[in-house]
Amino acid sequence: MGGTDGSGAWFGRLGRDEVFSSYLDLMCLRIAVRLAAADGLRGTAVRRLAARVSGQVHAAARRCLGAGQGELDRESFEAVFPWGPVPGRPFDGITGWATAVLTEGLLVPAGNGYRFAHEELADWIQGMHLDLEAALHALVHRDRDTPPSTPPVPRHRTGPIVQALLLLARQQGPAELALRLEDLADAAGALLPQRPDPGAGNAQSLAAPTAATRPPATRPPATRTLAARTPVPTNPGPLGPTLLHPTSSHPTPSHPTPSDHPAWWPVRLLADVLLHVPDATPYLPVLRHLAARIIEWRAQGRCVPEEFGPSFWESVPVGDTERFDLLRQLVVADEAPGGPAEGPRYLDAVSGLLAADPAAVHPHLTRWFDDDRPLPATPDATVATAAQALLHTHRRRALDDLTEALADSAHRRGDELLAVLAEEEPSAVCRAVDRWAHDERPARRVAAVAYGLRAAPHVRTEDGRELLRYAALALLARPADCTLHGGALALLVRDPRTRSRHLPQALARFGEGDPQVPASALATALASHPEPVLEAFQARLRRPGPDVGEVLRTLADVTTPALARRVATLVREVVELRPETADHVAAYVERRLEQGLASRAVLLPLVGGLLDGGPPEVRVALTTVLAAPGGAESGPLRHELLGLLLGRERDPAVLVALLCAAADGARHSGEQHTRELVRRAGLLLVRTPDGATRFDQALVELGRRVPGFAPLVARWLTREPEAWAAVVGPSTRRMIENLAGVVRVPA
Repeated sequence: MGGTDGSGAWFGRLGRDEVFSSYLDLMCLRIAVRLAAADGLRGTAVRRLAARVSGQVHAAARRCLGAGQGELDRESFEAVFPWGPVPGRPFDGITGWATAVLTEGLLVPAGNGYRFAHEELADWIQGMHLDLEAALHALVHRDRDTPPSTPPVPRHRTGPIVQALLLLARQQGPAELALRLEDLADAAGALLPQRPDPGAGNAQSLAAPTAATRPPATRPPATRTLAARTPVPTNPGPLGPTLLHPTSSHPTPSHPTPSDHPAWWPVRLLADVLLHVPDATPYLPVLRHLAARIIEWRAQGRCVPEEFGPSFWESVPVGDTERFDLLRQLVVADEAPGGPAEGPRYLDAVSGLLAADPAAVHPHLTRWFDDDRPLPATPDATVATAAQALLHTHRRRALDDLTEALADSAHRRGDELLAVLAEEEPSAVCRAVDRWAHDERPARRVAAVAYGLRAAPHVRTEDGRELLRYAALALLARPADCTLHGGALALLVRDPRTRSRHLPQALARFGEGDPQVPASALATALASHPEPVLEAFQARLRRPGPDVGEVLRTLADVTTPALARRVATLVREVVELRPETADHVAAYVERRLEQGLASRAVLLPLVGGLLDGGPPEVRVALTTVLAAPGGAESGPLRHELLGLLLGRERDPAVLVALLCAAADGARHSGEQHTRELVRRAGLLLVRTPDGATRFDQALVELGRRVPGFAPLVARWLTREPEAWAAVVGPSTRRMIENLAGVVRVPA
């Protein structure tokens, strides 16, 4: 609701307070008109009469507080709104007050008395006259250590107290209300039970029981209406009645019901007020304090009232930025799914908000990427990884918005998720790359190159290739972005339509060591342009640099027989020219081994030649690969090549590497295979004194370093002492047994 300015545009917004005030003024005026009609009053006299009606309505509200149940008994109603003429002010002999009030519907009959027709209006007007300090003291702050077993006010009477607190903010400012709310949060913490009730769940409700679940009362219900016993003065003070008895002489029931829970009042008042303020932004310190208390309660194993569950934080009137910051704080208080105290989870609330409006929520979740607090409910997860997981789970609801939010975050975790999207959702990443390539922000164009190269291998549609093509051409058209041209050329080389035109430039940049031109991009051109591409690879591998491993990993994926043989020749030339690349060559062999027997025709001559005449460091690196467990596909070829090694190798350094690889892979290779490798290596090494010494030293060192290896060797020595006597010396055997914890019995 609001008004309009001269142009017809709406401005302003009426709050509940303004609506209730206007409604009450209107009702008082209607009652006054009805009264004036019977007495012949007109004009100003009617307006004065409306003011008197308003005073009587407020007097009725005060009496409702005194009754404690929000109602007026018949005697009190007639004292405020007489049926017949009453001399003197405020009635001045005017007749029909009761009839006018009831006819206009401001109050209605209720049982043996009367009440306001509209409950929310009743709460609002009664809240104006409530002695707030007395009410809070009696309901919340009095006798925290020994709370009364019977609440002095029935639970359905929270409304006037909530409205009195809201009035405090309107009259004295949010700071005053914030102090009261923080006190309520502390009181709730002091009054909540130290442990949840068995079987009640960890998010326990403190709501009043229903008629079906409430135990029988120990006395007539009338005795529980405490305030009804205190007469309401005719002219109450400025704060009006207190809604409460100052004392109570009622006996304590022997079996308090759940409605007697002392924490119910601070919990419900705090929740209701925060949900009913027009804007809870001024109370963010209170909300953060409450969130901290909830985390503390959960860590202590105490119950968390369901009034402060996820739905509360979804509904509290704050901006989305503040809401998600509060939820970020709270997700560490979630219980594990399926746990004994499982209830609604804050992380589920975040998931629901994300599903409802993903575009609006993405930026808020990317701000969680810096939060590395662990989530007790999810092993090995943190707040940051949970945000990643949520964004990934709901990615398809708004993929384009998600890519933009991740790019805006400029965070490592956003980069990780974008890399995953490049594989799983290449079409969306291609669209993003096209947008970013035409963006005036340099960081966006850098992202276009990075994620264009990541998405390109996974693109399967012509639309995706077209988007990458246009993005690359747009980047090449910017001379100032020369550092990005290598990546743009790599994208164009991957595209069969533009490969021939841009391949020479890409090869030149690759040869110069441009990191933006990956080997994988050029490998796509091997089939159509084998000679220039192989020459470029050869030149790159011959020059020192950290990218040898990347080039060889790319070449290991070349499986076309003719090209694979030429690549193997290239690998042999490189390792002979640069023995320091031995580890990278061994990784190339490992990758080819996992391709199974299809690579035998290439690997057998390559590995056989290197084992025959290759440098020692190359043979050591290959031995480590061949003795490793590997996958099922590589098993037969790996064993064949390992047989070549054992039949030819005599270098102690290589044989010790074989022993180390066997020990490291024992858990996955199986005991029989490990035993055979260790024994073969030992038999070859003990042929020379130096070799025997190395074998003993390596065996003991591996027994110390590799978990479970010493007991394994000790078992072999015990089962077959004669077979191992020629390999393992007595002192080494004792060392192994000591490491394995074997107790020898003296003969």
